[in-house]
Amino acid sequence: MKDFIKVMKAVSDANRVKILKMLQHKIMCVCELQAALEIAQPTVSKHLKILEDAGLVNHRKDGLWVDYYLTDGASSPYVANLLGNLRHWLDDEPGVIELVKRLPGIRREEVCRK
Repeated sequence: MKDFIKVMKAVSDANRVKILKMLQHKIMCVCELQAALEIAQPTVSKHLKILEDAGLVNHRKDGLWVDYYLTDGASSPYVANLLGNLRHWLDDEPGVIELVKRLPGIRREEVCRK
């Protein structure tokens, strides 16, 4: 039950759900997520840590960048089911629609220099 609760708590925040929805569309770094959500960098990092601890998100270092992406769900059946279902959930939510529309215009080479 402990793993189930951890996953559910991880998706109990609107910004964390938005992060998951954005990562469905592309791999992103912290500064890109910060620009999309318009929240402070430490807040984005805290959200990513919670998502990573729950097994929903992972990261890899790519030169100067740390890229975040959705896991494959292999670590937990709860993660696999949630990520699978989330692909179809909230696609008609106005806040999610707006974020997804903005993603192509958010480029790390531009936003990470500020």
